[in-house]
Amino acid sequence: METTFVLVHSPSVGPSTWAPVAESLRRRGHAAVVPDLTGVAAGGPPYWPRVVAAVRDAAPETPLVLVAHSNAGFFLPLVKEGLGERVVACVFADAHVPPRDGLVRVAEEAFLPFLRGLAGPDGVLPRWTDWWDEEDVVAMLPDPAVRVRVAAEQPRLPLDYYTQAVPVPAGWDEVRCSCLWFGPPYDEVAEEAKRRGWPVTRLPGLHLHQLVDPEGVAGALLKSSRIS
Repeated sequence: METTFVLVHSPSVGPSTWAPVAESLRRRGHAAVVPDLTGVAAGGPPYWPRVVAAVRDAAPETPLVLVAHSNAGFFLPLVKEGLGERVVACVFADAHVPPRDGLVRVAEEAFLPFLRGLAGPDGVLPRWTDWWDEEDVVAMLPDPAVRVRVAAEQPRLPLDYYTQAVPVPAGWDEVRCSCLWFGPPYDEVAEEAKRRGWPVTRLPGLHLHQLVDPEGVAGALLKSSRIS
């Protein structure tokens, strides 16, 4: 049966961040879907059940390779649990790697003062690309049309999205796991993946490199997941 790549974007951005890679995989003869997680903050916490539901609803009844980007990595164990034995591999593409079990928060404690300084009186943050200096965003997204598209679909998330505790079910990493690493600040994530014995592929670029080099990222995903 055909294996499907399920490309899970960070809820901080939107599905267009994976769309070019999905198109590249399809051109190569592989099935790919990109669940839309832009509505996961609607209705208040907890947010993680909506992430799991959105991915579950988008995933077909085939073997699945889950691919997470950025903070979507924290949700991959719960997504895998929700999809069951259909999941044959997990790839963390410049994504946070959860612990083996327990609880994990979406933002590290040291990052919270920065986020609190951005939040409005209603506790809602600006769009993710508005957190950074314009030159940093242009460096990540050099194509103006892509930059406009990514900015337009971003949700404004509440601060408590980043402070929520996400449960991590034990045994989630019993399938093949691998790491696709673009660059800083995910160096420590790549080192952790190596310590766990996972294959680590370096594809030099910035954090949204999948929009800059979708063909290269698609090829790296095929290699990382061992799907020929």
